This record gives sequence, structure tokens and C-alpha cells, in this order.
Amino acid sequence: MQRFGQVLGLRPEHAADYIRLHADVWPGVLKKIEECNMRNYSIFRYGDMLFAYFEYIGADYEADMAKIAADPTTQEWWALCGPMQRPVAERAEGAWWHTIEEVFHVD
Repeated sequence: MQRFGQVLGLRPEHAADYIRLHADVWPGVLKKIEECNMRNYSIFRYGDMLFAYFEYIGADYEADMAKIAADPTTQEWWALCGPMQRPVAERAEGAWWHTIEEVFHVD
């Protein structure tokens, strides 16, 4: 299992809509997340920043992320959420969320 932490900006004028959307995430989006081996997925908000945490239990992270990206329902969801978000400058080329380094963990 791999743990991931990611950050992304949130446009303040869209914060209420973003929170409302995530209070009732579409079943198809949740199903694809599960099918692609993501577990314990959370998104936290701190001011204009979003922090996501999830655990990946699969064997091929890149392939699973490509499956999510190719899913029509997920693409529709991203089309709604994308304009509400503001990627950080440090993100990897082609990435939306910026994966951050884990510096401490204890079970």
C-alpha cells in the first residue's frame, strides 16, 4: 500500500459550490475510484488550499490513474470541478494535483 498526499488551490469564489459538489459525489466517480485501487480517500480544505490523502493498493499506479482519466463520468466530474480549482506551480508536467512528500507516518 502506498500513501499519497496532494495539494491544489481552490478559487475562493467557487468554494461553496466545490463543497456542495463533494457533499454528494456521483456514484460513478466513487465506483471508478474504488475500481482503480484507491482507498481511504479524503479531501481537506484550508483556506484556498485543498489537501487530498488516499491510499493506493494496486500494482500499477500509472495504469489505474489512466483508467480514471479515461472514464467518461470522471471526465464530466472533472469538467465541473476543474474551473473551481487552481493548480500549484510546483506540480509535475501534465499533473493537476501536486503530490507532496511524506515526511512522517506512524500506525
